Formats: sequence, C-alpha cells, structure tokens
Amino acid sequence: MGSGPVRTDGASHPAEARKVKRYSTKAMASSTRSKAPQRGTKSKSGRRLPPKVKTGPQVPWLPVVVAVVLVATFVGLIVYYYVNTRPTPAAAAAAGIPCDQLEHSQTHYHAVLQIIHEGNVTALPGGVGIQGGESSPTCFYWLHVHSANKNVIHIESPKDQTFTLSQFFEVWNQWSTNKGGPKEPLSATQVSSFTLAPGEKLYVYVDAGDGKGAQPFTGDPATIVLKMHEVISLEITSGPATPPPGFDWTAPGNAGL
Repeated sequence: MGSGPVRTDGASHPAEARKVKRYSTKAMASSTRSKAPQRGTKSKSGRRLPPKVKTGPQVPWLPVVVAVVLVATFVGLIVYYYVNTRPTPAAAAAAGIPCDQLEHSQTHYHAVLQIIHEGNVTALPGGVGIQGGESSPTCFYWLHVHSANKNVIHIESPKDQTFTLSQFFEVWNQWSTNKGGPKEPLSATQVSSFTLAPGEKLYVYVDAGDGKGAQPFTGDPATIVLKMHEVISLEITSGPATPPPGFDWTAPGNAGL
C-alpha cells in the first residue's frame, strides 16, 4: 500500500510515529500560548511589563477629614471659652478700700473736689476709681468718679463708714498707676500733677452745703472727711487767696445726686 509496510510484531509504524509527533508539538504550542506573561517579564513585543503593585484596603478619607475638623473646632471653642471667661485679677485695695465687682448702694452720697491752679479749675479725670474703664469696668472702688458728673466723687460703700480726702487720693493714685499713668499725691507741696513752684501757696476751702459758702480750712487737707454735698477746693496760686467758684447741684447732669 502507499503508506509503507506494516509490522505486526507490536512496533510502531513510521507513519503513526509521525502523527504522534505532530500532535505533541501542537499541544505544547497551545499550552505555551495559554500562559499569560508575568508582570516584570518581557512580553512578546520585547517590552518589560510594569510590576504588579499590591494594594491594601482603601482608607475612607472623608470621615477622617470631618473628624479632624470637628476636633480642631472643639479645641478652639475650649480655648476661646477659657480666654474670655477666666477671672480678671482683682485690683489691689487702696487705703483699705477694695475694688468690688459691682457698685454698692447701702451707703451712697456725693461730694465735690475742685483743683484750681492759678485761677483755672482742672477737672478730675472721668473714671477715677473704675478699673478697666467706664465702658467695660472690671471693678469699682468705693470712691470713684463718673464722667457724667464733673468733679463729683461718688461714695458708694456696702457699710456706713467715714472716708477722707486722703483716701480718695490714694484710690486715684492706685487707679492711675494701675494703667501706667502718673502718681497722684496730696501733700503740702503737691496736689495731683501740680507741684508748688516758688512763690505759690496752697489754699484750702470747704463748703459744707449749709448756706455759709466756702470757708477756709487751715488744717491738713488730707484729713478732710467727705460728706454729702460738700465742696472741697484746693487752690494753688502765686497771688492772693480768692474764694473758689461755687458748685451747682441743680445743673444738668448733677440733678438727683
């Protein structure tokens, strides 16, 4: 036959051997094509494939950012609360007179102090004895001055007590130096910011409000007791003593004091 001799002793026929070889080669080629190229190795085109990166579980960033913002806001609120609510250090007492958070009404009356230098009345600063200023006071000394009542000393104490002109000057001095201002002394040669020059003299007058008008006071002005509607005048002059101007308790701003 055209296929060549056939052996019957169990040995393979040459044609059959060629068929088996062709089938084996096709199977190997098919197996080779089915394998995908590995990362990091060269592909058929000769280019190296990028290595496969292993990634872990995805982090949910939105909740993390929200949590950070909330914590920062909470901490900021705590700091703001602490800064704005911490107690203000109390001002030191002056001449035994404390600086209290509120004004008192148990004892409440008014006296006037006029400082006259060479004929000119120098007004008392508004807010004397009011720590922190009149617009945002932190405490009030029992002796203090409101801008609305020019030269009027407000005596507001939780108890019936006698106060002197010396104590007012000590309160004035404490209040002034607390805010970096000058000292405010009262002596035979100094009255507030005025120091007696050669040839000047200090004259003291007290109008007790009894209808007699201003009367000369020859003692130590520091010892003058503050009384209701009393007008104290400290006059520094190089000329002769002259009666001080009166004080109108009925003028606008003073009515009702």
